[in-house]
Amino acid sequence: MKRWLSSPWLSAALWAFWLLLNDSLAPAHVLLGLVLGLLVPVLAAPLKPPGPRLHKPLVLSRLILRVGGDVVRSAVEVAAGVLRAGQRPPRGAFVSVPLDLQDAHGLAALAIITAVVPGTVWSELAVDRTTLLIHVFDLDDPAAFIASYKARYELPLKEIFE
Repeated sequence: MKRWLSSPWLSAALWAFWLLLNDSLAPAHVLLGLVLGLLVPVLAAPLKPPGPRLHKPLVLSRLILRVGGDVVRSAVEVAAGVLRAGQRPPRGAFVSVPLDLQDAHGLAALAIITAVVPGTVWSELAVDRTTLLIHVFDLDDPAAFIASYKARYELPLKEIFE
């Protein structure tokens, strides 16, 4: 049964959308919508990538709290940097961060974290996934930033996904 009705909610939604798009409850539309609702999830199932395997949920909880705190702290720091830009302009710079994390789900999470934390922008990932280029809003010491970034975000994600 699971093989033919692998995603019951998706099947029901496809069937309902088919009926809405056709604006008809004619038996032919009901039957065709039902066939599409059952076939499309089965045919699309091989395209669905495998989900991530989380190894340490407690580390994930700590990482979520850390990122939440960093978002607030960085937002205040960026706001202060913008307000004092007349006296001391921010020293924005690109930083190349060497990566140890190779898992695709972990890299996606790292991209989201980098995009969410104010003052950092994920700019480029090397083709071989060994180097990440990040733009930082105000940077004093690139080596300290790299060490902090790897310890705060990459290492926990490596524990969680690899």
